[in-house]
Amino acid sequence: APEVDLAPVSKKGLAHPARPGAGTVGKKVMIRANHFLVNVADNNLFHYDVSINPESKSRAVNREVLSELIKLHGKTSLGGKLPAYDGRKSLYTAGSLPFESEEFSVTLVDPEKKDKEKAEREYKITILIAGRTDLYHLQQFLKGRQRDMPQETIQVLDVVLRESPSWNYVTVSRSFFSTTFGHRGDIGEGLECWRGYYQSLCPTQMGLSLNIDISATSFFKPVTVVQFVLEFLNLRDASRPLTDRDRVKR
Repeated sequence: APEVDLAPVSKKGLAHPARPGAGTVGKKVMIRANHFLVNVADNNLFHYDVSINPESKSRAVNREVLSELIKLHGKTSLGGKLPAYDGRKSLYTAGSLPFESEEFSVTLVDPEKKDKEKAEREYKITILIAGRTDLYHLQQFLKGRQRDMPQETIQVLDVVLRESPSWNYVTVSRSFFSTTFGHRGDIGEGLECWRGYYQSLCPTQMGLSLNIDISATSFFKPVTVVQFVLEFLNLRDASRPLTDRDRVKR
């Protein structure tokens, strides 16, 4: 029977043809691109599971809890590390923390509540080692010595690079928005458009590259409920009774 070449089981088995070489004809030109090369220190990245009780679905609240934890125990129990936190369940450090599992307690105060006792809320934080990420495989992949892209390592570094802007801007997925980035455009129905930027880490032939691009999204305008309803329903007079058609809108 004739031999048949079977398709590889996965893409990892594919060997892409190497580039034959650089261009030798023509004139060199300078091209500006929205990519910035990133150099990573040769240090192991450690992954920790984070559990906060009472649990909150708000990343902003979770980040406040972790921020207070770092203020109280950063130089002592955390060994001076500056963790990168994804706002959910994962925390990363360069080098290990001085423990494998530890529980902490912090108290946050809600500034909008006048009663101090009711304004204070205690949170229990449990940090547990989950694994270690070796940068060696990423370096080998970037040098072309390894076919399998270490996607998990790149995702960890992506979280690290989002740490700082996550504190300074409004975060939506991989994008960051702020009123300081430009004019807030009124788009009707009680909404306005904010400008921002998108960032993502990706491997290239020249090394790791941080891709940055502009983005925009809608936010509710900072107005009263009555003003929002007027704009959303395109009404002029707040004293006019709402029709059944108005009431069923959202």
